[in-house]
Amino acid sequence: MITCIDHIVILVRDLLAAIDDYTALGFTVTLGGVHADGATHNALVAFADGSYLELIAFRREAPDHVWWRFTADGEGLIDFALLPDAIDEDVAAARVRGLEIAGPFAGGRERPDGVRIAWKTARPAAPDLPFLCGDVTPRDLRVPTGAARQHANGVTGMARVLVAARDLAESAARYRALLGAEGATSTEGITFLLGSSAIVLVALNEHLRREGLCALELCGGAPGNLDPARTHGASIRIGALSPQ
Repeated sequence: MITCIDHIVILVRDLLAAIDDYTALGFTVTLGGVHADGATHNALVAFADGSYLELIAFRREAPDHVWWRFTADGEGLIDFALLPDAIDEDVAAARVRGLEIAGPFAGGRERPDGVRIAWKTARPAAPDLPFLCGDVTPRDLRVPTGAARQHANGVTGMARVLVAARDLAESAARYRALLGAEGATSTEGITFLLGSSAIVLVALNEHLRREGLCALELCGGAPGNLDPARTHGASIRIGALSPQ
């Protein structure tokens, strides 16, 4: 069973600069380490609800990397992951429901303290869908705990993610296949509840560059839009968020 939103991926050019900017926004940022392929390194903003933001930067050119294509567009939100109970079974169930999904594939990174962590990922073919990230080593090794989850700005977790879709009905069908659950239709779009958070499918329009993750709403703290210069292009709001 897929239980919740695991993390949000934010592409940045300079990881150290991004760490400084997110710290200035009131977040506690933890250096993550270098991924197993050596192409990327990251830092994490972990929340009390168990979800987190991943600030990721390329250390070298990597044309074969799944996220390299986003470097042509600059910085910002590029992807997000859901947390499965058992990734092999969840991938098999999604395939039975008709979803085209690749994996699971082995992944990992080495933390700055030398601890090696491992996970498996699976990735649907459609660009409007998130990928799955299931832990092999204990999740607490991958996701910071304790004081790392406390933030000066008061943010406690993930409220909603907005996902731009070229065709809402087709996208909703893919999400039903992935999650094994129905969405609720409103004037805003189509909402799928997942744990304490929600995924909202909204129609692609002239203000949104591409299909996929386009905005993020966090809970806790004082409501307001975060400065995109500080978020490195990511559309993030604390409190109620509406599609652009």
